Amino acid sequence: MKIELKPIAFVKNTRTIPIDDNWSDIISEIVLVDEIPITSLQGIDTFSHLEILYYFDKVKRSEIVYENHPRGNPNYPKIGIFAQRKKDRPNQLGICTVELLKVVGKQLIVKYLDAIEGTPVLDIKPVLREFEPRSPIRQPEWATDLMKHYW
Repeated sequence: MKIELKPIAFVKNTRTIPIDDNWSDIISEIVLVDEIPITSLQGIDTFSHLEILYYFDKVKRSEIVYENHPRGNPNYPKIGIFAQRKKDRPNQLGICTVELLKVVGKQLIVKYLDAIEGTPVLDIKPVLREFEPRSPIRQPEWATDLMKHYW
């Protein structure tokens, strides 16, 4: 099966290298492509948070490892790719929940987007409280440690 996707927007920000930490200071613009009408954003400003689905276009497919220590740290357990949120993924898809700061024309100004300058955006969805987990979130200690400096 072949799946073809076209970017609906692109990321604009100051981060040009895909490093793992210190994303909280980055303010990003998500700029819709010409083919997507401004009316597609109607009402989006009534939401505080959005989910952004994007494509890791700078990742080389040959770099994907299906089992390893997160960030190469031997102090963390060896786990599979689907137990991690790393950028080197089989379909090179990223997803992030962002805070919507404002809408300016065909641009969404957001905080907490972990995508670099020029990243293609594939979809944008509002965060609805009712889609958030209904049960407590559980994660291993290594994941909490790994995320200490991410934001």
